[in-house]
Amino acid sequence: MITQTITPVTHDLGQFEVRRALPARERTMVGPFIFVDEFGPADLTGGEGMAVRPHPHINLATVTWLFEGAIDHRDSLGTFATIRPGQVNLMTAGRGIVHSERSPEAELATNPKLFGMQTWLALPDGREEIDPAFEAQTDLPWIEDGNARACVIMGELWGARAPTTTHAATIYAEIVLGAGGALPIDAEADERAVMLVEGAATIDGIALTPYELAVLAPGKAMRLASDTGARAMLLGGEAFASQRHVFWNFVSSSRERIEQAKQDWREGCFPKVPGDEAEFIPLPDRPKTVSYP
Repeated sequence: MITQTITPVTHDLGQFEVRRALPARERTMVGPFIFVDEFGPADLTGGEGMAVRPHPHINLATVTWLFEGAIDHRDSLGTFATIRPGQVNLMTAGRGIVHSERSPEAELATNPKLFGMQTWLALPDGREEIDPAFEAQTDLPWIEDGNARACVIMGELWGARAPTTTHAATIYAEIVLGAGGALPIDAEADERAVMLVEGAATIDGIALTPYELAVLAPGKAMRLASDTGARAMLLGGEAFASQRHVFWNFVSSSRERIEQAKQDWREGCFPKVPGDEAEFIPLPDRPKTVSYP
């Protein structure tokens, strides 16, 4: 049973579109997931591709997952990593981090595709101000069942656990169905949602609309199926007892903490990104992402 559907807001960035499902007016979180973006599929031929200048985060962890293409990640810890399909990049902001995301020039010349997901996880109570950190995991479990296969990106699903760090109970997976493929959706998480990103699929016989976030009834085992082939993302985890606020790239249980982060960014108090210090994104007056109560 689908209890809620959230239609994403689409932002046209020129060479590709970003569809933002969370936070939304009708719902801000599914488990620890407080921000859900899907981007592409896109052909970046002849352009600069993704060019996200250095910007800050607090009290969250970002999760980047690609189906196609590549992104160069740099952060204020000194990390440099090229994100590729099959690799999950987890950047924990904690008390504060700055990063940039750009399409590698060599990739634009040889493989100008971009298609993937970026999600943010709110950090749980007592862990919002932990030290910033970064990890890239490639040794992720794949589950296969006939014409269905799934990659466990975070947490435990179908009896397999990903090595990716989780700060709160989290499930996150990519599901790829061939024609006639089907896979059960585990029921253990407090909150779950599915997003169809390619092809056509049903959940317990109900057709999914591409890019909509379909929130599933808690505690109910369900079945994802496709007659013709599909790709979908499953996400969720523990329900948070305390509220989270969002302003631009800042997430926190405290509005005062967000105000402090805004002031710190204006005054240049966040650390720089080695190798990408010439540019930055100014604090916007009216950001596209705000979910104050």
